[in-house]
Amino acid sequence: MRTRMLVLSALSGAALLASALPAAAGGGGSPVGAAELLAEVKKCTRISQGKYRTDQGAAATVPVCGTDEAVFWEADMDIDCDGRTTTVCNTRTDPAFQPRTAFQGSDGKPLDSARVPYVVVPGPGPLWNYAKSGIKGGGVAAVIHDGKVRYAVVGDTGPAGIIGEGSYALAEALGIDPDPRTGGTASGVTYILFKNSEVSPIESPAAAVSAGEALARKFAGGA
Repeated sequence: MRTRMLVLSALSGAALLASALPAAAGGGGSPVGAAELLAEVKKCTRISQGKYRTDQGAAATVPVCGTDEAVFWEADMDIDCDGRTTTVCNTRTDPAFQPRTAFQGSDGKPLDSARVPYVVVPGPGPLWNYAKSGIKGGGVAAVIHDGKVRYAVVGDTGPAGIIGEGSYALAEALGIDPDPRTGGTASGVTYILFKNSEVSPIESPAAAVSAGEALARKFAGGA
């Protein structure tokens, strides 16, 4: 629920959030790897009516694709620092800061971008309506960048014509600079959102990992 920055630099090296690291799959199996998931999204069956922009003024180049189990896209990552006011997410650190998120925690309060790995979906519009594809607040997402897989929830909505945004915590977990002013990465992020899924409580990174690993393994043909 924030206005995008026009250009974000591709920086990395931030410390990973331990709570967002993939856990071993149930039954002693190894975590699902980036290559396994990317192999499942090589082919795009477009479900959006057109393509999205990654930033205001940019060309529209990103389709939303779908399978029976998930929707996905490849884009940049802008930093969403909205939600609860913290030392890293506030009006001083982020001029576009808004003290709310589209979806709330189990306590009824906005999510904490600095603690909760979440993805931002475009608000419903002429290109696509996420709800009609089985995507909802608290739904499970697998996000891939630079060989890393991290699990997140659907936590906020953005402009109806722009795509490619994640929370401060998600960026940090992926090794992307989470600074809302200068961070993010200009390309190379794959977002896979699993249909009709839900993390409970929505604010639990551990619950997102547990649900995400199970869904990712099924999606990759391992279940």
